[in-house]
Amino acid sequence: MSWFYRCLLRPVLFTQNAEEIHNRTMAALGWASRHELVAGALESFFGGPELPIEVFGLRFPHPVGLAAGMDKYAEALPIWQALGFGFTELGAVTWLSQPGNPPPRVFRAIRDEAIINRMGFNNPGAQAVAQTLAQWRALGRWPQHPVGMNLGKSKLTPLVQAPQDYADSLRVLLPHLDFFVVNVSSPNTPNLRQLQDKTALDEILAALNEVQSPKSKVQSQPSDGQRGSSRDETPGETFTHDASRITAPHSPAPNPLLPTPPARKPLLVKVAPDLSFDALDEILQLVSPRQVAGIVATNTTITRPQAAAQALQQIYSEAGGLSGRPLRARSTEVVRHLYRQTKGTLPIIGVGGIFDAADAWEKITAGASLVQLYTGLVYEGPGLAKAIVTGLLERLEQAGMTALSEAIGIAAR
Repeated sequence: MSWFYRCLLRPVLFTQNAEEIHNRTMAALGWASRHELVAGALESFFGGPELPIEVFGLRFPHPVGLAAGMDKYAEALPIWQALGFGFTELGAVTWLSQPGNPPPRVFRAIRDEAIINRMGFNNPGAQAVAQTLAQWRALGRWPQHPVGMNLGKSKLTPLVQAPQDYADSLRVLLPHLDFFVVNVSSPNTPNLRQLQDKTALDEILAALNEVQSPKSKVQSQPSDGQRGSSRDETPGETFTHDASRITAPHSPAPNPLLPTPPARKPLLVKVAPDLSFDALDEILQLVSPRQVAGIVATNTTITRPQAAAQALQQIYSEAGGLSGRPLRARSTEVVRHLYRQTKGTLPIIGVGGIFDAADAWEKITAGASLVQLYTGLVYEGPGLAKAIVTGLLERLEQAGMTALSEAIGIAAR
């Protein structure tokens, strides 16, 4: 399947606009998600072997997950298990619905197997996504693996109000998901990366912890009256999206906005690969006081590799975050640094430039407990998760290890 995809299917797909083909692919996967027989057939072909591991209190059937950015609307949630993933991170989602940056906003650097995107957190808003998640549960189509959500800041929300913006999203999504990732590292929302500053991030984490405190009540509306807007638009633009495209059963679905207060869910922080090690160390100082369960390393980068070809230089001149093979080495450096600084006590999700089992093994032995795919999936095709897990099992056997936990960080000690 990998050869068929790379040599026959991918060249056809890559003749089309990157965002348009992404949207058509997601629509097809959303359709498959609503048809149990189709999803089952895909799982029989792409479902991988188990390589279980427990991380921040959750059991993962294997360590290879889907990174945020692929399924922003949760429109194809059930299909990711069928395509062999061991966990799914949805989003990013923001409190306010927003269309994101104007297109074109996705660019392929094919020779380097990279992607540049400046999507800008396009999504229908946290409340709409919560409704979609509730409907998947009502249909009995929820995956049997952990599902998390990437939380971003609404573009219209001033930085000083960012803590409340993140908290409002968490409040309505908290009952539905297993873990949450605080995204303060995307380069595509103006000034967002300033929130990686220790003081600013501390305020965000404090607000999120307050949502999960025993005295906090889960509610559907924001806590302050001035946050009544639910749309982020530029003049002349409108944003509409059918957040579910699902027909629920005749029996009423549970109201996702008035749930029973759930147990505490793990909160992780996603960091940029462009941060210095000193800046990363400052973030680590918040882990214990703010009960940070783990770090996702890393987001996309604003740096660019050298490009000899003029066509490639033109692609790299586009603004946005770069993902794919050029990010692999730096993201691994960040994983290794975080592992060493925490002496292996803090779970790390490694993401950036993973295209095969060797890349995943590099991240794991550098200190990652889990890994995530996005750009590799675009370039290698739907069999990638299964191929990576199979390759990891082979490497464990060759190393004389019986559990994945034995391999974590062995190249960073």
